[in-house]
Amino acid sequence: MTTIEIFERFGLALAIGLLIGLERGWSGRMDAEGTRVAGVRTFAIAGLLGAVSGWLAGLSSPVVLAAVLLCLTLLLAASYWIGVRQGGDAGLTTEIALLLVVVLGAAAVLGEKAPVAAAAVVVALLLSMKTRLHGWVAGMDSAELSAVIKLAVISVVILPLMPDRGYGPGGVLNPYELWWAVVVVAGLSFLGYVAIRLGGANLGMLLTGLCGGLASSTSTTLALARVVRAQPGLAPMAAAGTVAAGSVAFLRVLVLAAMFQPALLPQLALPMGGMAAVGFLGTAFLYLRAGRHAGEGARLEGIGNPLELSTALGFGAVLAAVLLGVHYLRLWLGTEGVYAAAALSGITDVDALTISVSRLVGEEMPAFEGAVAIFIAVAVNLVVKTGISFFTGNARLGLRVAPVSALAILCGGAALFRP
Repeated sequence: MTTIEIFERFGLALAIGLLIGLERGWSGRMDAEGTRVAGVRTFAIAGLLGAVSGWLAGLSSPVVLAAVLLCLTLLLAASYWIGVRQGGDAGLTTEIALLLVVVLGAAAVLGEKAPVAAAAVVVALLLSMKTRLHGWVAGMDSAELSAVIKLAVISVVILPLMPDRGYGPGGVLNPYELWWAVVVVAGLSFLGYVAIRLGGANLGMLLTGLCGGLASSTSTTLALARVVRAQPGLAPMAAAGTVAAGSVAFLRVLVLAAMFQPALLPQLALPMGGMAAVGFLGTAFLYLRAGRHAGEGARLEGIGNPLELSTALGFGAVLAAVLLGVHYLRLWLGTEGVYAAAALSGITDVDALTISVSRLVGEEMPAFEGAVAIFIAVAVNLVVKTGISFFTGNARLGLRVAPVSALAILCGGAALFRP
């Protein structure tokens, strides 16, 4: 390591200390002088302490760094004990942050610079989000906390235990791949659900539609249609939310295709991207016509927590059924059978069909035919959601949604079947 590189790494350690110290200093700016555990200067010095300790440990022995960390830990423990006895704050955030700055300073010298810098930025961000994070935790109910734990269980505990081999007719039922699909779809859906819960109806139907498209565009359409049935005057803004949910669903298809079969992307990118573009332009038009505050205060019901165990298992069962259906229909009718399965699947769900077709593309089906099958499912699903707008909502909602849906299907078809 050259002298210039050593100085660069020392500079990174100093910058880390200054960044986190700046946040800690700002958070404690109202505290009386002398009552703070550490401020900007202390954090900056701690960063340099870590860098020097790491440098010396590299020249001599790791014991140097361990001794520095032990001494600092004892010093902070004594300071914390005295502060608590004097009636001070019992929190340990600043003390832990100071220790972490020393460790990051040492890592800046001993390891890769980019991960260390990224970790420092994330730490500063988490420290600055104290009020918001506490608000989110306070707003969670027991079912949502349970859902987060379930996501960890199904992805970290159950997934590695699944056998990675095919079972059933044609070996189409691979438990590992089925459960991986459940994890991916449940994770995407939960992100959308969390966004809806954090934003709430106060952000309006438009943003609820955007987030709902990530959770379930069909459920979001049904929820918005029910709102319109109860409050017909909300139809213009509900139409914008409905179209927004469908537009996000097109991008969701691309994400699933990219994860399960990247070879589909060249065929799907233009059709799905074009449909999404039409949808977002339609959303903007409907939103501007409705007025930006038209949907505020509306309560949306019907978008459930997607990480209920029954929901996850239900999706796995649907996916297995679609896989078997596609397999048999393809044996009996060839490619047309896959298209028929896509049309049937699109009535209720697009994710399962997208994943099923992705598994076929490559050895068993050309990418273009797979893209056609997915487009059929998406188009049928879009027609179903338009029907929901008409019959669960009302004509005012349906007549706003239908033209955008029709134009999106025409645009997607033209892009897919272009010469």
